[in-house]
Amino acid sequence: MNNTKELIALLNLDKLDNHTFSGTSVTIGSAIVFGGQVLAQAINAAYRTVPENRFLHSLHSYFLEAGDLTLPIQYKVDEMRNGGSFSTRRVTASQNQKTIFILAASFHKKENGFEHQTQMESNLKQPEELLSWVDMVDKFGAVLPKSIKSFLSIKRPVDFKPVEVKNPLKPENKKPIEHIWFKLKGEIPEMDTALKHQILTYISDYNVLNAAFNPNGKEYSFANTMTASLDHSMWFFRDFDFNDWMLFSAESPNTFGARGLVKGNIFTREGKLVASFSQEGLMRPINK
Repeated sequence: MNNTKELIALLNLDKLDNHTFSGTSVTIGSAIVFGGQVLAQAINAAYRTVPENRFLHSLHSYFLEAGDLTLPIQYKVDEMRNGGSFSTRRVTASQNQKTIFILAASFHKKENGFEHQTQMESNLKQPEELLSWVDMVDKFGAVLPKSIKSFLSIKRPVDFKPVEVKNPLKPENKKPIEHIWFKLKGEIPEMDTALKHQILTYISDYNVLNAAFNPNGKEYSFANTMTASLDHSMWFFRDFDFNDWMLFSAESPNTFGARGLVKGNIFTREGKLVASFSQEGLMRPINK
Protein backbone atom coordinates (compact mmCIF):
# COMPACT_ATOMS: atom_id res chain seq x y z
CA MET A 1 0.00 0.00 0.00
CA ASN A 2 1.26 3.44 -0.92
CA ASN A 3 -1.44 5.86 0.20
CA THR A 4 -4.62 6.55 2.13
CA LYS A 5 -6.90 5.53 -0.75
CA GLU A 6 -5.44 2.02 -0.80
CA LEU A 7 -5.74 1.72 3.00
CA ILE A 8 -9.42 2.70 2.89
CA ALA A 9 -10.06 0.09 0.21
CA LEU A 10 -8.38 -2.58 2.35
CA LEU A 11 -10.56 -1.77 5.37
CA ASN A 12 -13.86 -1.71 3.44
CA LEU A 13 -15.11 -5.28 3.77
CA ASP A 14 -17.31 -7.21 1.37
CA LYS A 15 -20.78 -7.87 2.78
CA LEU A 16 -21.84 -11.54 2.77
CA ASP A 17 -25.03 -11.00 4.78
CA ASN A 18 -26.30 -8.50 7.36
CA HIS A 19 -23.88 -9.75 10.01
CA THR A 20 -21.08 -11.43 8.05
CA PHE A 21 -18.29 -9.72 6.11
CA SER A 22 -15.10 -10.73 4.32
CA GLY A 23 -11.73 -9.03 3.90
CA THR A 24 -8.33 -9.57 2.32
CA SER A 25 -4.86 -8.82 3.69
CA VAL A 26 -1.75 -6.83 2.75
CA THR A 27 1.62 -7.47 4.40
CA ILE A 28 3.52 -4.76 6.26
CA GLY A 29 6.72 -6.80 6.12
CA SER A 30 5.73 -9.78 8.27
CA ALA A 31 4.89 -13.27 7.06
CA ILE A 32 1.56 -13.10 8.94
CA VAL A 33 -1.41 -10.72 8.92
CA PHE A 34 -0.80 -7.39 10.66
CA GLY A 35 -2.84 -7.15 13.86
CA GLY A 36 -3.84 -3.54 13.20
CA GLN A 37 -5.46 -4.61 9.95
CA VAL A 38 -7.61 -7.25 11.67
CA LEU A 39 -8.57 -4.75 14.37
CA ALA A 40 -9.62 -2.11 11.86
CA GLN A 41 -11.51 -4.53 9.63
CA ALA A 42 -13.38 -5.89 12.65
CA ILE A 43 -14.43 -2.34 13.53
CA ASN A 44 -15.59 -1.84 9.94
CA ALA A 45 -17.82 -4.90 10.34
CA ALA A 46 -19.18 -3.81 13.72
CA TYR A 47 -19.92 -0.25 12.60
CA ARG A 48 -22.07 -1.58 9.77
CA THR A 49 -24.52 -3.15 12.25
CA VAL A 50 -25.12 -0.20 14.61
CA PRO A 51 -27.44 2.83 14.26
CA GLU A 52 -25.88 5.79 12.44
CA ASN A 53 -26.07 8.04 15.50
CA ARG A 54 -23.79 5.83 17.65
CA PHE A 55 -20.04 5.96 17.66
CA LEU A 56 -17.31 3.67 18.90
CA HIS A 57 -16.06 4.64 22.35
CA SER A 58 -14.16 1.51 23.41
CA LEU A 59 -12.87 -1.81 22.12
CA HIS A 60 -11.21 -4.81 23.75
CA SER A 61 -9.69 -7.59 21.69
CA TYR A 62 -7.55 -10.74 21.72
CA PHE A 63 -5.30 -12.12 19.00
CA LEU A 64 -5.71 -15.90 19.15
CA GLU A 65 -3.93 -17.26 16.06
CA ALA A 66 -1.61 -15.87 13.40
CA GLY A 67 -3.51 -14.85 10.27
CA ASP A 68 -2.66 -16.29 6.86
CA LEU A 69 -1.97 -13.54 4.31
CA THR A 70 -3.17 -15.69 1.41
CA LEU A 71 -6.66 -16.46 2.79
CA PRO A 72 -9.71 -14.19 3.17
CA ILE A 73 -10.77 -13.34 6.72
CA GLN A 74 -14.43 -13.71 7.63
CA TYR A 75 -15.91 -11.40 10.26
CA LYS A 76 -19.09 -12.45 12.08
CA VAL A 77 -20.89 -9.79 14.11
CA ASP A 78 -23.15 -10.66 17.06
CA GLU A 79 -25.50 -7.98 18.39
CA MET A 80 -25.06 -8.30 22.14
CA ARG A 81 -27.13 -5.28 23.21
CA ASN A 82 -29.00 -2.28 21.84
CA GLY A 83 -29.88 0.00 24.73
CA GLY A 84 -31.17 3.54 24.96
CA SER A 85 -27.68 5.05 24.74
CA PHE A 86 -25.24 2.21 24.05
CA SER A 87 -24.90 -0.64 21.55
CA THR A 88 -22.49 -3.54 22.11
CA ARG A 89 -21.11 -5.82 19.43
CA ARG A 90 -18.96 -8.95 19.42
CA VAL A 91 -16.92 -9.69 16.31
CA THR A 92 -15.28 -13.03 15.58
CA ALA A 93 -12.66 -13.23 12.83
CA SER A 94 -11.89 -16.61 11.30
CA GLN A 95 -9.99 -18.38 8.52
CA ASN A 96 -10.82 -21.96 7.45
CA GLN A 97 -13.36 -22.20 10.30
CA LYS A 98 -10.63 -21.40 12.86
CA THR A 99 -11.10 -18.34 15.09
CA ILE A 100 -8.03 -16.08 14.89
CA PHE A 101 -9.32 -12.96 16.68
CA ILE A 102 -12.18 -11.74 18.88
CA LEU A 103 -13.38 -8.19 19.52
CA ALA A 104 -15.85 -6.60 21.91
CA ALA A 105 -16.84 -3.06 20.93
CA SER A 106 -19.20 -0.55 22.52
CA PHE A 107 -20.91 2.33 20.70
CA HIS A 108 -22.44 5.40 22.35
CA LYS A 109 -24.72 8.16 21.13
CA LYS A 110 -23.26 11.67 21.39
CA GLU A 111 -23.93 13.34 24.74
CA ASN A 112 -22.69 16.43 26.59
CA GLY A 113 -20.86 16.16 29.92
CA PHE A 114 -17.91 17.22 32.05
CA GLU A 115 -14.48 17.42 30.45
CA HIS A 116 -10.76 17.21 31.23
CA GLN A 117 -7.75 15.57 29.60
CA THR A 118 -4.11 14.76 30.29
CA GLN A 119 -1.67 17.13 28.62
CA MET A 120 0.65 16.30 25.76
CA GLU A 121 4.36 16.82 26.44
CA SER A 122 5.34 20.28 25.26
CA ASN A 123 9.11 19.84 24.78
CA LEU A 124 9.07 17.22 22.02
CA LYS A 125 10.74 17.80 18.67
CA GLN A 126 8.32 18.69 15.90
CA PRO A 127 7.92 16.50 12.79
CA GLU A 128 9.84 18.98 10.63
CA GLU A 129 12.92 18.41 12.82
CA LEU A 130 12.84 14.61 12.47
CA LEU A 131 13.56 11.91 9.91
CA SER A 132 10.84 9.58 8.68
CA TRP A 133 11.42 5.86 8.21
CA VAL A 134 11.85 6.52 4.48
CA ASP A 135 14.34 9.31 5.21
CA MET A 136 16.35 6.96 7.41
CA VAL A 137 16.66 4.40 4.62
CA ASP A 138 17.71 7.12 2.17
CA LYS A 139 20.30 8.54 4.57
CA PHE A 140 21.60 5.47 6.41
CA GLY A 141 20.58 2.55 4.18
CA ALA A 142 24.17 1.60 3.39
CA VAL A 143 24.95 0.91 7.06
CA LEU A 144 21.60 -0.27 8.43
CA PRO A 145 21.30 -3.97 9.33
CA LYS A 146 19.55 -5.83 6.50
CA SER A 147 16.48 -6.77 8.58
CA ILE A 148 15.89 -3.19 9.74
CA LYS A 149 16.43 -1.72 6.27
CA SER A 150 14.00 -4.25 4.79
CA PHE A 151 11.30 -3.39 7.36
CA LEU A 152 11.70 0.37 6.98
CA SER A 153 11.60 0.08 3.17
CA ILE A 154 8.13 -1.52 3.00
CA LYS A 155 5.66 0.76 1.24
CA ARG A 156 3.04 2.00 3.71
CA PRO A 157 0.09 4.41 3.68
CA VAL A 158 1.48 6.14 6.80
CA ASP A 159 4.63 8.20 7.44
CA PHE A 160 6.26 7.65 10.85
CA LYS A 161 8.78 10.01 12.47
CA PRO A 162 10.17 8.73 15.81
CA VAL A 163 11.19 11.33 18.37
CA GLU A 164 13.60 9.01 20.19
CA VAL A 165 15.80 7.51 17.47
CA LYS A 166 17.70 4.33 18.28
CA ASN A 167 21.10 3.53 16.80
CA PRO A 168 20.93 -0.15 15.73
CA LEU A 169 24.74 -0.26 15.57
CA LYS A 170 25.06 0.87 19.22
CA PRO A 171 22.10 -0.60 21.15
CA GLU A 172 21.39 0.94 24.55
CA ASN A 173 19.02 0.44 27.45
CA LYS A 174 16.61 3.37 27.41
CA LYS A 175 13.57 4.65 29.28
CA PRO A 176 10.34 2.65 28.72
CA ILE A 177 8.77 5.36 26.53
CA GLU A 178 8.11 5.94 22.85
CA HIS A 179 6.94 9.06 21.00
CA ILE A 180 6.22 8.89 17.27
CA TRP A 181 4.64 11.45 14.97
CA PHE A 182 2.53 9.97 12.16
CA LYS A 183 0.65 11.24 9.13
CA LEU A 184 -1.33 9.62 6.32
CA LYS A 185 0.20 9.64 2.83
CA GLY A 186 -1.43 10.87 -0.35
CA GLU A 187 -4.68 12.73 -0.81
CA ILE A 188 -6.82 12.59 2.32
CA PRO A 189 -10.57 12.51 1.53
CA GLU A 190 -13.42 13.70 3.70
CA MET A 191 -14.04 11.02 6.34
CA ASP A 192 -16.89 10.19 8.65
CA THR A 193 -16.23 9.26 12.27
CA ALA A 194 -16.45 5.52 11.59
CA LEU A 195 -13.67 5.62 8.99
CA LYS A 196 -11.48 7.81 11.20
CA HIS A 197 -11.79 5.27 14.00
CA GLN A 198 -10.89 2.39 11.69
CA ILE A 199 -7.77 4.11 10.37
CA LEU A 200 -6.62 5.31 13.79
CA THR A 201 -7.00 1.78 15.14
CA TYR A 202 -5.00 0.39 12.22
CA ILE A 203 -2.17 2.81 12.99
CA SER A 204 -2.32 2.20 16.75
CA ASP A 205 -0.90 -1.32 16.43
CA TYR A 206 2.34 -0.02 14.91
CA ASN A 207 5.24 0.65 17.28
CA VAL A 208 3.37 -0.37 20.44
CA LEU A 209 5.84 -2.81 21.98
CA ASN A 210 8.88 -0.59 21.40
CA ALA A 211 8.42 1.07 24.78
CA ALA A 212 8.47 -2.33 26.50
CA PHE A 213 11.70 -3.34 24.78
CA ASN A 214 13.58 -0.09 25.39
CA PRO A 215 14.79 -0.86 28.95
CA ASN A 216 16.44 -4.03 27.60
CA GLY A 217 17.67 -2.53 24.35
CA LYS A 218 21.21 -3.90 24.73
CA GLU A 219 19.96 -7.50 24.86
CA TYR A 220 16.89 -7.31 22.61
CA SER A 221 16.96 -7.92 18.86
CA PHE A 222 14.59 -9.28 16.21
CA ALA A 223 16.85 -12.34 16.00
CA ASN A 224 16.72 -13.34 19.67
CA THR A 225 13.10 -12.53 20.63
CA MET A 226 9.72 -13.88 19.55
CA THR A 227 7.13 -11.11 19.57
CA ALA A 228 3.38 -11.01 19.02
CA SER A 229 0.41 -8.88 20.03
CA LEU A 230 -1.70 -10.69 22.62
CA ASP A 231 -4.48 -8.18 23.23
CA HIS A 232 -5.35 -4.61 22.31
CA SER A 233 -7.75 -2.09 23.84
CA MET A 234 -8.68 1.45 22.83
CA TRP A 235 -10.88 4.28 24.06
CA PHE A 236 -12.02 7.04 21.71
CA PHE A 237 -12.76 10.57 22.92
CA ARG A 238 -12.75 13.68 20.71
CA ASP A 239 -13.23 14.19 17.00
CA PHE A 240 -10.16 14.88 14.84
CA ASP A 241 -8.90 14.84 11.27
CA PHE A 242 -5.82 13.41 9.56
CA ASN A 243 -4.72 16.57 7.74
CA ASP A 244 -1.74 17.20 10.03
CA TRP A 245 0.74 15.16 12.03
CA MET A 246 -0.51 13.34 15.12
CA LEU A 247 1.44 12.02 18.12
CA PHE A 248 1.58 8.43 19.37
CA SER A 249 2.80 8.61 23.00
CA ALA A 250 3.48 5.32 24.83
CA GLU A 251 4.99 4.08 28.07
CA SER A 252 5.55 0.59 29.48
CA PRO A 253 4.91 0.11 33.22
CA ASN A 254 6.05 -3.52 33.24
CA THR A 255 7.71 -6.44 31.47
CA PHE A 256 7.73 -9.83 33.15
CA GLY A 257 7.20 -13.51 32.35
CA ALA A 258 7.86 -13.08 28.61
CA ARG A 259 5.11 -10.44 28.36
CA GLY A 260 5.24 -6.66 28.17
CA LEU A 261 2.50 -4.13 28.89
CA VAL A 262 2.30 -0.79 27.08
CA LYS A 263 -0.24 2.00 27.47
CA GLY A 264 -0.50 5.46 26.02
CA ASN A 265 -2.35 8.26 24.27
CA ILE A 266 -2.85 9.67 20.79
CA PHE A 267 -2.92 13.47 20.39
CA THR A 268 -3.47 15.93 17.58
CA ARG A 269 -0.56 18.26 16.91
CA GLU A 270 -2.35 20.96 18.92
CA GLY A 271 -2.48 18.64 21.95
CA LYS A 272 -6.09 17.48 21.80
CA LEU A 273 -6.42 13.98 23.26
CA VAL A 274 -8.39 11.85 20.79
CA ALA A 275 -7.76 8.29 22.02
CA SER A 276 -5.99 6.10 24.57
CA PHE A 277 -4.74 2.55 24.12
CA SER A 278 -3.18 -0.40 25.92
CA GLN A 279 -1.60 -3.60 24.68
CA GLU A 280 0.10 -6.63 26.17
CA GLY A 281 2.53 -8.43 23.91
CA LEU A 282 4.59 -11.60 23.87
CA MET A 283 8.32 -10.91 24.41
CA ARG A 284 9.77 -14.42 24.54
CA PRO A 285 13.58 -14.78 24.48
CA ILE A 286 14.70 -17.39 21.97
CA ASN A 287 17.27 -19.74 23.47
CA LYS A 288 19.88 -20.79 20.94
